[in-house]
Amino acid sequence: MTTSSADHALIEKELDDLIPTLSLKEKVAMMSGKDFYKYYFTVDNRQFGVRPYNAGGGCDRIGLPPLSYADGPRGVRLPNGTTCFPVSMARGASWDVELERRIGVAMGVEARALGLTLLSNVCINLLRHPAWGRSQETYGEDPYHLGEMGAALIEGTQSQNVMATAKHLAANSIENARFKVDVTVSERVLREVYLPHFKRAVDAGCATVMSAYNQVNGHYCAHNKQLLRDILKDEWGFEGFVHSDWVKGVYGADAAESGLDIENPEPTFFGEDLIYAVKSGETKEAVVDEAVRRILRMQLRFSRAADPRTYSESDIGCAAHTELAREAAEKSMVLLKNDDALPLAKDGARIAVLGKLADRVNLGDHGSSNVTPPYAVTPLAGIEKHAAELVKLQSDTSGDPSASATLAANNDVAIVVVGYTYFDEGEFIPGDVALEEVEDEEEAHRGGDRNSLHLPGPDVDLIKSVAATGTKMIVCVMGGGAIMMDEWFELADAVLMIWYPGMEGGTALARILFGDVCPSGKLPFSIPADESHLPYFDKHADDITYGMYHGYTLFDRDSVTPALPYGFGLSYTQFDYGEPLLEIIGDLARIRVEITNSGTVAGAEIAQLYAGFKNSEIDRPSKLLRGFERVELAAGETAMVEFTLNRTAFTHYDEEAKGWRLDAVPFDIFVGPSSDTLTCCATPLVWDD
Repeated sequence: MTTSSADHALIEKELDDLIPTLSLKEKVAMMSGKDFYKYYFTVDNRQFGVRPYNAGGGCDRIGLPPLSYADGPRGVRLPNGTTCFPVSMARGASWDVELERRIGVAMGVEARALGLTLLSNVCINLLRHPAWGRSQETYGEDPYHLGEMGAALIEGTQSQNVMATAKHLAANSIENARFKVDVTVSERVLREVYLPHFKRAVDAGCATVMSAYNQVNGHYCAHNKQLLRDILKDEWGFEGFVHSDWVKGVYGADAAESGLDIENPEPTFFGEDLIYAVKSGETKEAVVDEAVRRILRMQLRFSRAADPRTYSESDIGCAAHTELAREAAEKSMVLLKNDDALPLAKDGARIAVLGKLADRVNLGDHGSSNVTPPYAVTPLAGIEKHAAELVKLQSDTSGDPSASATLAANNDVAIVVVGYTYFDEGEFIPGDVALEEVEDEEEAHRGGDRNSLHLPGPDVDLIKSVAATGTKMIVCVMGGGAIMMDEWFELADAVLMIWYPGMEGGTALARILFGDVCPSGKLPFSIPADESHLPYFDKHADDITYGMYHGYTLFDRDSVTPALPYGFGLSYTQFDYGEPLLEIIGDLARIRVEITNSGTVAGAEIAQLYAGFKNSEIDRPSKLLRGFERVELAAGETAMVEFTLNRTAFTHYDEEAKGWRLDAVPFDIFVGPSSDTLTCCATPLVWDD
């Protein structure tokens, strides 16, 4: 979406003239969705996501249509055969900002082809603990990485004149207790850990923000004046509107005073209750006018911006988008172990493909992020199509350890596909709360936070049984977050994290297994060696305190070595780093490092830059991610990778001064392939006064 400052000024003048002509009833009607329950209960058989929803805005008298809304974030959630991309956590493992921007463009194109104007596709909640059931919908555990990936999706989506929603503000990282839990968090921790990625979304021009269900410091997020009004709107200068999460996101008309602009999906509290609150003096009409201005501002900006192209049904699930989904799956898969087992040779080897998930369509959560593509390639189908004429394939998808072991013993290689499904993790769907029609009690309580960080017991039994045969074993793990592998990791010859890989996941997997593609994904989270090393987590909590440390920052503080570190991932080639060079140019620091592909095949490396704070005068993480670059290198090729940082990358929030502070201390600069394999610049960074 591109409009000039002059266009913005004209729209503001138009709103100055228009808003006084609207009645209170018309204005309040814009501040909620409409007709959701009418269709949901009478036409749609209590199934969510089967049509675009009126999500506020609009006025019949002046010919202004309402916002037309659908969910994300792995594609447009409408039953029209839309493209299903790998889940966001998988795309986070690609560390490919430009790829994510292109995915945003594709989602925006399909949204426009379906007549949508608002797409809720940018989930940037921080992964604090791997048990969080909805981890698959976000990008990882680090605020900087989250912000960069989310901003790219926003920019891509909104380039097609579709409003993107960044969600869920804020500190939403427990699923089962999301409707009630009160998160206590200090001002500093809030600013440094749980809000930077939302600030990045605002800076990227995100049109809308969705408030979270949970409470923060005693106030539900839709009623949290500090979050919505003081920080988001006043301090950050957010020009768009805030809408609630659906059904249980609002608890009274007073949310408008706190900064909520739209209640979705219906006016439970904002309709007649809000009109009464204004007439009784409980809520100022100026609050309503401001909300309406924000809604109309975005509607007019986006509806009047020039479209970059035309849109039609042929754009939905088109070849270009499914090819993009394959590319995303290939760049997302993370090689965690490889004892010369991969890539597989195309030389007539006997290969067994095993496990219940080998031939099951397994795209992720069946909650609000569910997508129904026109087809999906399973791991087995992808391998069969790619290599059936080159190798001898057999399969057993029963999951039976004995039968699988028998088959594995008669083959040269066993590919074992294990992991989770939407029953094990995802959006918590407790039947009546979600208003969904469900077939049985088990289905009603699917998803939610995980009870275990390990693979299901039958999967572990399967792996151990196959390992006992001595056949070379490649374990492919499906899931949306960190999975502990200690009880079987050493038994495998190779381990590949393949996530919920989208509609082309099976194709991508086969191309990686047989070396057509060199794996390049890296973990967007840490995997602990022991669950006791993680922060406290209770999926049924009424209240919980969030601190400064989690993930790699917690392991660093406690001098704990994780099973697999943040940013880790192997390749079929080798990358060598030179000495990082530091140069200060005014208020900028430029860091350059040479990276050489010293292997025999082309590949991509993800170079990571961390700022070190060991000299800090206050309690701070020992290091924090402050940059990353993905670089493609041919065998033998060398490239100079450059990072640029400004002073704000080194500041911390001073609660007394209520602002950001730069301490006059030397800062270390680290560059390397993961958070635990870094080279420090020879000279610390010292900023001049």
